[in-house]
Amino acid sequence: MTPSRPVVGRRAIEVLLQAELPKAQGQRLVLVDAAYEARGRETEFSLRVDGRTRRVRISDQDSVLGVVDAWRHHRAEAGPDGADVLVVTGHVPADQLGWDLRAHAVRHHPLAVDRADIVKQLFGATDLDSRMAGERWLLDALLEAEPVDGWPRAGTVLTRDRAVRALIAARLGLGDTTADTLDLDPDTLFTWTRTPDGPERFAALPPAEREGIGEWLAQTVGFAAPTLLALAADGRGRDALPLGALASAALSSSSAEAAGFALGTLFGPALPSFDALRPFANAATGVLSRWIAQAEGSGLQRSEARDRVLDVLDRADRLAAEVRLSPLLGADRLLPSGYQARLRRLAGFLDGPAAPAEAALHDLTEHHLSGLYAERTETARTAVRLVRWTQTPLPPVESVAQGVRSHLASSGWADLAVGVLAEGETSRDPAVADAYQRLIEAVRARRTRLDEAFARRLALWTETASQQAPGGALLIEDVLAEAAAPLARDGGRPLILVLDGMSADIAVQLAGELDRRVWTEVVPKPRPGAEAARQAAVSMLPSLTRTSRVSLLCGQPADGGQDRERAGFTTFWKKRHRGAHLFHKGGYEGPPGHRLAPELLQVLAGEDIVAVVLNTIDDALTDGREGARGRWSLGDITKLPDLLNAARDYGRPVVLVSDHGHVLDRTPRGQQMPAADGVQGARWRTGTPGDGEIAVAGPRVRTDGGRAVLPWREDLRYTARQAGYHGGASLAEITVPVITLVPSADRIPAGWTLLPAERIAPGWWHGGDEGTPAVVSGTEVASVAVRAALPQPEPRTGDRAPALGQVTLGERTVQSAPYKAQREFVRLAPADKAVAAVLDALIAAGGKLSPGAVAEAAQTATGKSQRNPERFATVLERLLNIDGYPVLQLVESGRTVQLDKALLTQQFLGATA
Repeated sequence: MTPSRPVVGRRAIEVLLQAELPKAQGQRLVLVDAAYEARGRETEFSLRVDGRTRRVRISDQDSVLGVVDAWRHHRAEAGPDGADVLVVTGHVPADQLGWDLRAHAVRHHPLAVDRADIVKQLFGATDLDSRMAGERWLLDALLEAEPVDGWPRAGTVLTRDRAVRALIAARLGLGDTTADTLDLDPDTLFTWTRTPDGPERFAALPPAEREGIGEWLAQTVGFAAPTLLALAADGRGRDALPLGALASAALSSSSAEAAGFALGTLFGPALPSFDALRPFANAATGVLSRWIAQAEGSGLQRSEARDRVLDVLDRADRLAAEVRLSPLLGADRLLPSGYQARLRRLAGFLDGPAAPAEAALHDLTEHHLSGLYAERTETARTAVRLVRWTQTPLPPVESVAQGVRSHLASSGWADLAVGVLAEGETSRDPAVADAYQRLIEAVRARRTRLDEAFARRLALWTETASQQAPGGALLIEDVLAEAAAPLARDGGRPLILVLDGMSADIAVQLAGELDRRVWTEVVPKPRPGAEAARQAAVSMLPSLTRTSRVSLLCGQPADGGQDRERAGFTTFWKKRHRGAHLFHKGGYEGPPGHRLAPELLQVLAGEDIVAVVLNTIDDALTDGREGARGRWSLGDITKLPDLLNAARDYGRPVVLVSDHGHVLDRTPRGQQMPAADGVQGARWRTGTPGDGEIAVAGPRVRTDGGRAVLPWREDLRYTARQAGYHGGASLAEITVPVITLVPSADRIPAGWTLLPAERIAPGWWHGGDEGTPAVVSGTEVASVAVRAALPQPEPRTGDRAPALGQVTLGERTVQSAPYKAQREFVRLAPADKAVAAVLDALIAAGGKLSPGAVAEAAQTATGKSQRNPERFATVLERLLNIDGYPVLQLVESGRTVQLDKALLTQQFLGATA
């Protein structure tokens, strides 16, 4: 068999000339023992050799006469400067060429072309990996693919891996040819399939080169590479990741065999065998899991990462639908269709007991996309919370005072949940939307019963209630005296922020957004046997701005506008020997270039008491914003973040308070309200009460004659439709939330205590939710004896509260020899009783509590107040972390104290304890 003739391209000729011409002695003829692979390439070009530009002409000849004739023509046409060079390629044996011709040739004989030597020269190496000598596909590809700026210097030896990595970077755009290393992993490879032309570049390579690169990638990246590259070669590289997701879903399906046939249709010849499917599916799932984690993170790329993931998985669902694979995949953990199937299953349990709904919620949150569909997942979680609330016994309304406090602590959270559900399901799935609607109706029916019971108490209470006889309630005209004045003691300078129209559901949302590293929420110490809780006041009647807000700011029952408010506010604080300033809308907003008005900042820097009225919420009831969304954030309230930041900077405590709440209009469009007499406002009138109304009379009814008819049903109004209303007698309108904050735990007023984060939400709000902190009441973080005497919630980690008289793990720890030795080295260490109580409280809560709850556990056990919870937690760290082992640590930027129970046991009680 005749051996195949070597073939060279222009680049091989250039390298040969650059090596030979500097040593030539004026010869201008170069004979090359190889065929020239023209394929449309230039046969004439210029080349810079040894600092001189040479004109090169290539002539491919296979006979002696052809070679002689080419040289004759070249000599006749060559320029006088001797810069022209003729390169004659072909296969004419040297012994057939006459000496008169060979005398003009470089080295006087045809030159052999050694690809390995040329590649070595291109990389500036002195030696070549021996494995490359027999790999013509690699040598040819390296000659063909050399970048414009040349290959990077490879050092003494050009290794095969280095050469292939450089080739892949140049050919496929995978990496940078100038880099010393090229990180290749499934992430990189699957990301490459999503580039505009990456897979197409691979498909365009010669078959031998595709095979060689594929074998190398299979060894380097893993067994997923061959299938991925086969898809790219087949023109379907962009679908590699969606197909990997489908493969993962099919392999885990209960109908895996049937799903496999559909997969075979999708993959076609790109899938050599089903044995190759598992590593391909695993690699794709791993890549998508990492992408999902990036999309759930923070930063500017979060939205881009989310779109990238959903683009892949939505494509996977479309591919599945094309081959009727979707019914076989069920509630897959990765695909969007699987998330929707799990959500639909959860919706089917919302009409029944809580346990199945909670189990379905757990399945939903286990789906890989639950974080990317964060709003939808939170809406589903909120629905399950409402299911729990509907099955929680409805406490009787024993008094107006108890009613508003209970509303702020519990039923107001139900209003918040209804607002979230009322926004609707973004997937527009009618089954889910209908389930949410039925749940909302069930909750509203329950809330109606609660409002009716409260209204009846309100009507009786109003007859005699006054500042002198409040009946145990905090009146709105007493809020300054009961909430702001204590913060003003000893030179305190509270900033009072009046959020007009803020109802309980909005208050808990805004307070929940506060940075607990900056603000410490405080409340008056409860009477013995009671638990600390947020304050809730009772508005004036009707619950209108012109009566309730004026009474709030004047510190006594009053009516009027802004002038009356300013005068009354100044007088209230003047009686307490303090200067005061009140800013209304327009007075606190800064001119262009200023976040806040300079006048406001000037008084905030001083010693006077300052109040600011914010109208965003009340205004929204008219313009329709409240009807659009049920969620409020700090940034939604104009200038509220700026005011809180200013209060922090000036070291001022803050009172967040309302003048009244409101109800939203959720009646169907076009529904007509019954005709009413004596209409005075949207939610109050005069006359005789009818269905859903009460008559109120007494000193707190700020109307002519001191009488009014108020609706307690939220779906009653007397004027044109708006987004929401106030003035009536429902709990949402009458309850005035009072949130008190200090910028440091050192500034808690005498007679007050901090309110731990675990105390805020009602028990049904968290319930069995995965990933949410356990709700721990003050009693539950108290001493062991008290805990043991009370019903305990199910522990989250399998730990149960010790029986009465049993030695607790915390007590055993502080009695241990390692603890006693460590205590000697910690200055101002807490009492053993306090440390034991903290450890037991953390164990009961599953290992995590806020610093405030930790401090309260210690305070309950010893009676000694821990006024700086973060500092107290830091002391505990020094006390318990022997040799630096993190038994106890502050995590989540200082918002959570975390206990490692296993490490605690090992360090203090021994491995067998």
